[in-house]
Amino acid sequence: MRLPLLKNFAILIWICFFPLLLSGQTEFKVMFYNLLNYPEEDAVENREQDLQLILSDYLPDLFLACELNNESGANTVLDLLQNSVSDKFAMANYVNNTSDDLSGNENELQNQLYYNSTKFVLIDQDEIPTNIRDFNVYRLQLNTIDRDTNPVEFLVVVCHLKASSGSTNAQIRFEMVQELDNYLNTIPSDTMVLLGGDLNLYTASESAFQELLDGSNNIVFADPPNRIGSWNNNTNFIDVFTQSTRTQTGLGGATGGFDDRFDFILLSENMMNSAEVTYKADSYQVYGNNGVVSCYNRRINSSDCAGDLYSSEIRNALHNFSDHLPVTLTLNSDAELLSSSDIAMQEELKLEKTIVNEELVIFNQLPELLSETFTISNTLGQNVILELKLKLGATIVPTENLTNGIYFLTLDSNPSVSRKFVVVH
Repeated sequence: MRLPLLKNFAILIWICFFPLLLSGQTEFKVMFYNLLNYPEEDAVENREQDLQLILSDYLPDLFLACELNNESGANTVLDLLQNSVSDKFAMANYVNNTSDDLSGNENELQNQLYYNSTKFVLIDQDEIPTNIRDFNVYRLQLNTIDRDTNPVEFLVVVCHLKASSGSTNAQIRFEMVQELDNYLNTIPSDTMVLLGGDLNLYTASESAFQELLDGSNNIVFADPPNRIGSWNNNTNFIDVFTQSTRTQTGLGGATGGFDDRFDFILLSENMMNSAEVTYKADSYQVYGNNGVVSCYNRRINSSDCAGDLYSSEIRNALHNFSDHLPVTLTLNSDAELLSSSDIAMQEELKLEKTIVNEELVIFNQLPELLSETFTISNTLGQNVILELKLKLGATIVPTENLTNGIYFLTLDSNPSVSRKFVVVH
């Protein structure tokens, strides 16, 4: 008779500790936002204050933006993120749109990625030219304790498809997506890809959207909230509407009131459930959208758009800053990130060169590391130099006897503090 009691006790223990197991996951908050010709659109004064309120309320880890006009504006957005979210925010290299080089660089709407550098490392970036605007592609790694030996990577794509209704514009959007597909066909099919953009789509049946979700593609995208349909002027989809926040003319941008879904974050299908970085169920949200039908064709700061999720203060800032609402979601990962103390050590432990011949020069500025020992090992995990002691300033380690290959300098008491270098004779 004891077995059922033991079984019930085991179940009780599991119920108690299961939430703790789940809490081991790391969450990353993502926001995409059309910044409405920032900073050249100046019909509304002090837009920066509105954006700062939005950012400080949501606290993104990744911030994806379109409709930046210039590098000065991009740097101002970075300052706002560093002041209102984290001083560890960084941005990818600013790149002017390359798609219209033959027509004199007249297009002033750029895309940009910002990221919390304690959580992500930018490895590479690329631009995919189209007949209108670039797709900007960024390769990120999670800043994990074993990033050198077991990197967790994914791509972030930021885009802005051709605006306006009509078959001609829909065809241009489709041709732009085809250029993206051509690029994605060159990467492994199991790559994790996040796409954030103003897609300017009026219905899911449009060829550009169908192309993104085409199951025969190398990378197949999914709509995280699974709100597929004809959303233009359809209040059944008001929970995913993103435009327009305004009804008043003279503020810049669209003025038709809240009636359309133009802005998206799409994920490659593997990120929906099976990848190392996955979508947190039910986390997709149009920031500022309370999901009330009475908001249809109204300005977002109207009392008709009030609800439990977003206050009038937030909705007023959104109304003033842009004619679009941001789109947000949360990603999960079981990967273990570096702690703040580990990151500080990583920042202070530097190599003069990562490709060396006869000697490795290590720079250390932390007195606490003087009592620590380091080991140099190869990619097979074999230790080739043991109990290495660092000095303050430069420490020179002879490497002329090491064979060509990749090596790791690792703190013995904390393997997450590591540096990779290559020996080439």
